[in-house]
Amino acid sequence: MSGSEYFKIFEGNFILAQRIVNELNAIGINPIIKDESESQRLAGYASLNQGFQELIVHKDEYDKAKSIVDRIKLEMQS
Repeated sequence: MSGSEYFKIFEGNFILAQRIVNELNAIGINPIIKDESESQRLAGYASLNQGFQELIVHKDEYDKAKSIVDRIKLEMQS
């Protein structure tokens, strides 16, 4: 996404992605959710990476969103 107005803040499993989305939504950030496996399923193809999602936010929201992602990842490690 070089030269883009949008940046990836997370990639990983569906459950953790949804937790991050919920926390971002709570502070008014609505990330773009990219789910290749769902796109492949809808097109009739099999997917090797079921439940893998990417979260993308606008550059103006990046710092706030990244701090939330980092906090959640830290919580998951402890």
